[in-house]
Amino acid sequence: MADKKDFLKDQIQHIDIKKHNVVPLVDAMEKMAFSARTLNRASRIYDMMLNDKECSVILTLAGSIFSAGLKKVVYDMVMNNMVDAIVSTGAIIVDQDFFEALGFRHYIGTQFSDDNQLRDLAIDRIYDTYIDEDELRICDETVGKIADSLEPRPYSSREFIWEMGKYLENNGGPKVEDSVVWAAYKKNVPIFVPAFSDCSAGFGFVMHQTQNPDKHCSIDSAKDFLELTKIKLAGKTTGIFMIGGGVPKNFTQDIVVAADILEGTADMHKYAIQITVADERDGALSGSTLKEASSWGKVETTYEQMVYSEATIAMPLVAGYGYHKGAWKKREAKEYQKLFEKVTV
Repeated sequence: MADKKDFLKDQIQHIDIKKHNVVPLVDAMEKMAFSARTLNRASRIYDMMLNDKECSVILTLAGSIFSAGLKKVVYDMVMNNMVDAIVSTGAIIVDQDFFEALGFRHYIGTQFSDDNQLRDLAIDRIYDTYIDEDELRICDETVGKIADSLEPRPYSSREFIWEMGKYLENNGGPKVEDSVVWAAYKKNVPIFVPAFSDCSAGFGFVMHQTQNPDKHCSIDSAKDFLELTKIKLAGKTTGIFMIGGGVPKNFTQDIVVAADILEGTADMHKYAIQITVADERDGALSGSTLKEASSWGKVETTYEQMVYSEATIAMPLVAGYGYHKGAWKKREAKEYQKLFEKVTV
């Protein structure tokens, strides 16, 4: 009979954009058609964001992309000053990044598994990737322990994720070299997870609030919205680099409207690119086009590009193009975490 170790053998390896100069390949795509041409234009728009000294770059993340091998791409973007704020789903930041920072891994699997057998072995499947459920429970418990250590009050997700980075720092550092939570902590790049409880963090908070019914931590999603809006107000000119759609996409587009409400005027996102496989025809947010967002006063249409491609293929090309073009070398870090130091420290 198969054992758990028979399934959890080959680790997912995170792609390193620094090792692959994709500039000639992406430049050649300009003279092609279909998705190659749109990917080329998106890459050039991202390079424009990095060259624009006034532009603050907001990266939004959805889907199981860190478990699929894209974690180091975002780590390198943070460490090389290619992004100024991140808005993500909880699974990416907690179940995938923080999980690996604690010393655990994702494993190469197959979508043709016997899922009943996997369940009996406490192995969770993310399409063709495996994760150890027993280790994931440790991640849940660690989030609960962090909550137990904090002053009982409402926190924005940014505040709490900063505490997760602090936890890693104070406990010998992450057990991997490419933790995004830790990198953002060190580089003062705020991370927002608007639906924070929809991941391992949620289980941790369930344990924390059950054990501390009268005095406990909670997550204030309205505070998230206000804090990211303050970044928009401070930065004024913004560019958004979106992987997938969902809550992170809408949350980040909405800050333009919120800023307009607060100050009476706000610039739309000047630059915008989105990598997605979603379809726009059903009206769902993940597939809604950037041109549609313009009708809401959120995104300018001069420098916007939809790329209909799966993220593990397109993101390393777009981010790698920005890295190897080198504009980040002259960028000044925005360090928007410091906007909130009085609240956090």
